[in-house]
Amino acid sequence: MNLTEKVQSLPLQPGVYLMKDSLGHIIYVGKAKSLKKRVQSYFYNNKGHSPKVKRLVSNIRDLEYRLTDTEFEAFMLECRLIKELKPMYNRKMKNPLAYTYISIRSQGGRRQIGVTGDPSSGGEGLFFGPYTSRSTVERAVQGLKEHLCILCSGSRRPGAHCLNYSLGLCMGVCAGGEAVRFYEEIIDRVIALLDGTDLRIMEEMEQRMNVEADRFHFEAAAALRDSLGQVRFLVQKKQVIHFAEENRNIAIVETMDEHTLKLLLVKGSRLLGQLRLESSHPQSNTKLRDTICTAITETFGSPSLIEMTEIGRNEIDEAQIIYSYLTSTSVSHLVIPDEWLVSPADRRLADAVGTLLAEHAELSSPVD
Repeated sequence: MNLTEKVQSLPLQPGVYLMKDSLGHIIYVGKAKSLKKRVQSYFYNNKGHSPKVKRLVSNIRDLEYRLTDTEFEAFMLECRLIKELKPMYNRKMKNPLAYTYISIRSQGGRRQIGVTGDPSSGGEGLFFGPYTSRSTVERAVQGLKEHLCILCSGSRRPGAHCLNYSLGLCMGVCAGGEAVRFYEEIIDRVIALLDGTDLRIMEEMEQRMNVEADRFHFEAAAALRDSLGQVRFLVQKKQVIHFAEENRNIAIVETMDEHTLKLLLVKGSRLLGQLRLESSHPQSNTKLRDTICTAITETFGSPSLIEMTEIGRNEIDEAQIIYSYLTSTSVSHLVIPDEWLVSPADRRLADAVGTLLAEHAELSSPVD
């Protein structure tokens, strides 16, 4: 079967596709809610493709695919395969060590905000991350410094102001005096923003953006809008990391068709188990509830599970997928405390699973 025939015969199901070159090397891995529609989009109506995609398509000679029951599983499988295979066209995942951190270290008598790829070098300090886009992090830090007027370019003469002070980008910390105290207070606010405990800097940026727009200063408003988006990226990544570090037991129920459910069991950033469940009336199906309770207890109650103490490079992408899935869709899920896992007959677990199934049935019911 040639490539055209393979594309035409692809199923409309979720899954992962692996593009190959003339030597049979896998050069790109992607995921799709509908494999046929997604892969066909590479070869048809391709005038709007980016140069990168056009180069990819010109090198495709073969493909294979792996089916999944849900789009979420396709996301997770794609992430794992990219890390294992490191295809040349998956640039974001080409270097599994290419993660970025924000550092706050003492330098020259005061704390400095910096960007680093290796938090173990350069001395002690506070570090936030890992983040998956260095360019976004650098632009976000730049935008924060400009907004907060702490973009000091340094002065060659003691007690003198730097060039950025005259441009309104530096509060004058370079000259010393009272500005140093204000500067340190601002650094404390940045730390609170990055660890998610105080988001008022973002609110101030949004207010300033709206003021600039009302004054018809559209270029300044657009710059603030872009900076705000980049700062939101930092804050959301912190939320993702916190979510993974909590290492909670999560049961997810998703509909495959009118007679089949999919149970997904997640712990922190790891997909531990998945099970197809036949059900016509899930809200009143005691057998279904008991089956889910048993799967939950056997999976999360296993003594072989290793507790996660810190999220690192290998977990950040999976955590992002799981976090986005739980927070941006209407998926039904249940967080299970460890104390519910002592016995498969725990009444609290059974009641919670029964409620989960009832809520999912209501969520999945067609609207009149």
